Amino acid sequence: MRRKVIAGNWKMNKTVDEAKEFLKEFIPLVENTENEVIICAPFIALKCLVKHTKGTNVKIGAQNMHWEEAGAYTGEISASMLKSIGVEYVIIGHSERRQYFAETDETVNKKVKTAHANGLKPIVCVGETLEQREQGLADEIITKQTKLALDGLTNEQVENTIIAYEPIWAIGTGKTATKEDANNSIKKIREEICKIYGQNVASGVIIQYGGSVKSSNAKELFTTSDIDGGLVGGASLKPDEFAKIVNY
Repeated sequence: MRRKVIAGNWKMNKTVDEAKEFLKEFIPLVENTENEVIICAPFIALKCLVKHTKGTNVKIGAQNMHWEEAGAYTGEISASMLKSIGVEYVIIGHSERRQYFAETDETVNKKVKTAHANGLKPIVCVGETLEQREQGLADEIITKQTKLALDGLTNEQVENTIIAYEPIWAIGTGKTATKEDANNSIKKIREEICKIYGQNVASGVIIQYGGSVKSSNAKELFTTSDIDGGLVGGASLKPDEFAKIVNY
């Protein structure tokens, strides 16, 4: 039985003080959940969040990292830097990174390999645009992105990679894929993993849904056959709302 993993992606929001205030309210609200809870925060808040979540069931993740270990990459953060402060997860290939910061399938794959080499668990984002969906290309796009992201990984590494299916047209728009559409897309991703890595690996991989997830739709999404939780954007910025999603 796959576990449910609910990750909050704060994007470029919250100062360190605001992050601490969030935790004070949030941690008591989710302490009894059976689901895995992750907060992916801006770099400046990570060390503080790791410190203040010790001994709790809340895990901390970064929103990006570089694939190189060190070097002349101004403004970048390496996997070993994240690991050194206790970060456990890292989002890789979010559509906003692809759209605004020239992320490609090739760099996503490099980052996934580096994350695993450093003991970080990657949350790899895949998803189609509205235009691609309307052209009937959604399945082709998301299975290709998945295949390229996982290229060269071992079975064990794939099993320890989380895939987040985020239709780009649903991110921050208030539009959500129907539970049937979201579940079917995730089934396609799982089938692609099965083709390459076998049924045992595909059956164990955590695949989340992301795209305007909120407390009012979390239960119907997360109780389908193949959706294993969510990558939550705006709703993860409010302690009570995010807690309701975690405790769906």
